[in-house]
Amino acid sequence: MRSIIIRSLTFITAIYFIVSGCAKMNTPSGGPKDKEIPVILKSAPKNGAVNFRNKEVVIYFDEYVVLDRISEKFMVSPPMKKRPDVFTRGKSIHIKFDEELRENATYTFYFQDTIRDLNEGNIINNYQFVFSTGPVIDSLSVTGNVCSGLSLDPPENAMSLLYSQLADSSVIRHLPDYITRAEKNGEFRISNVRPGKYRLYALVDGDNSKNYNNRDEQFAFSPESVDITPEKNFLPLVKDTAVIKPVNGKIPFKPPVIGEYQLIMFQEEKKARYLTSSSRKQPYKLTYTLSLPPDSLKFDFIIPGVTAKAYYIEQTKNRDTISIWLTDSSVYNRPQIETIVKFPFTDSLGILSQKTDTIQMRYLAPRVPRSKAVKRTPYKISTGISGQVRPDKKIVITAPTPFSPPDTSKILFYELIKDKKIRHPFKLLRDTANSCRYLVHTELIPGKSYLFINDSAAFSSIYGEFSDSTGSRFSVLAPESYGKLIVDISGYDGDRIIQLLSNTEKLVREIYNKGNIKVEFPLLEKGTYRLRVIFDLNNDGKWTTGNFDTHRQPEPVSYYPEELEIKENWVVTQPWLLELKNYKNPKMQVIPKSTK
Repeated sequence: MRSIIIRSLTFITAIYFIVSGCAKMNTPSGGPKDKEIPVILKSAPKNGAVNFRNKEVVIYFDEYVVLDRISEKFMVSPPMKKRPDVFTRGKSIHIKFDEELRENATYTFYFQDTIRDLNEGNIINNYQFVFSTGPVIDSLSVTGNVCSGLSLDPPENAMSLLYSQLADSSVIRHLPDYITRAEKNGEFRISNVRPGKYRLYALVDGDNSKNYNNRDEQFAFSPESVDITPEKNFLPLVKDTAVIKPVNGKIPFKPPVIGEYQLIMFQEEKKARYLTSSSRKQPYKLTYTLSLPPDSLKFDFIIPGVTAKAYYIEQTKNRDTISIWLTDSSVYNRPQIETIVKFPFTDSLGILSQKTDTIQMRYLAPRVPRSKAVKRTPYKISTGISGQVRPDKKIVITAPTPFSPPDTSKILFYELIKDKKIRHPFKLLRDTANSCRYLVHTELIPGKSYLFINDSAAFSSIYGEFSDSTGSRFSVLAPESYGKLIVDISGYDGDRIIQLLSNTEKLVREIYNKGNIKVEFPLLEKGTYRLRVIFDLNNDGKWTTGNFDTHRQPEPVSYYPEELEIKENWVVTQPWLLELKNYKNPKMQVIPKSTK
């Protein structure tokens, strides 16, 4: 009996360890990472089918796939009036459409980089599905590059359009015969085109109309018609079999291939005149903005029952923003002020006249809690000087509301020499165009240190606000702390604008000149810079955009092909032969941000 019990216990113990070992959960070792793109097994119909008459296309894969941002990236050429329904089902992609297809037309479905496998996100790059409603597949292609007019950078979401109707009105009223979306680097290719003569355009389509029906959209046009022939435009599509892996969720940038046609995009100058906005963010300030500066027709303003002595009017330098400063407290203390304004206005027929409008300007003062005492708000002024400044620095004193005449006895300017303070001569000059600015006229000596002090109540506003006591200590750097760039220009004798830009393409300085000449940019902080030239064809001293009605292209520009490094106490002399127009090194382009 005892031996039977021992054998039973031994058996049970063995079973326990076996079960425990089997039930133990280990992390699976896994296999090699999937780097293969999805494989297309078949499609209905076949890619490249002819005489197609159905209403659905189905593409089958060897694994599950997903569609990334299909509503944004999927395109059909020629465009359909109603967008096809594109969706996945199992290991297949379905494209359904309802409308009648064009006779004897080759259709191309552009998927770009939307098709990815479910697990690793491996991308089928630039996949296209093609079929024809006629007996043949059109096989010609058009290639090119599209860039923005002034920066020469590729625009975001630009489309290339091809029209067989050559009239200018076609791109405004009708859908194109062929359409494709340009790559992020500006490169485009319109495939499966039949022979013929076409007009070529580019468009950033703001309203999804697939045509240029809004003059606020970015647009480009080829100055001449495009002849597409088998001898010239037979460009077989090179299949891109590389697996594109996103880096940190972004698609790597691919340098553009230079195509046959260059399209320079522009946005036309605004022509319609109207009042764009009106606001009263402060009780004593009314602001009106216009779409364009008033020309022969002026901007007029009145407050019914209030004399003109109760306010004064200021305009910005461009004259498109008008500020009304109310000086009578019985007026600006009103929560609502009725104003009558007259301004230039363009009606729907394009006729310009002066429009009169009554506008209620409301201001609701913020509530102050009863438990808290009302504190006096100091009159905040700014000199914009501190630390180390340039030898050519201009001292400008600004405030949020108009100045009253300052008390100059409370404004002190010193030169600092060791422990001594020596009075430094200066003059205060009021800005005649802006009542919120004063200019400090003085001579700053490189290598010297200064102290600018305004005692309490030195500055005040027309509304009884007073400034606190403040001081600004600064030193003026010597010219040796800066570098200098000399540009030796040749190759173009016409009027031009030479612009010095930062490495992020912010304008640093510009010089207007012509002929073979040396241009100097002194007092440059150390860093990298870029050079851009605007070929000023109409001699108006600025870059001029394009106009489709008059077939005027935007004024050409070009960049020096490399960035220039400036160091302290260095002089860089750089020759620049102005030969190429609308040229920019692709390495210097600002590429639209890639999205996940």
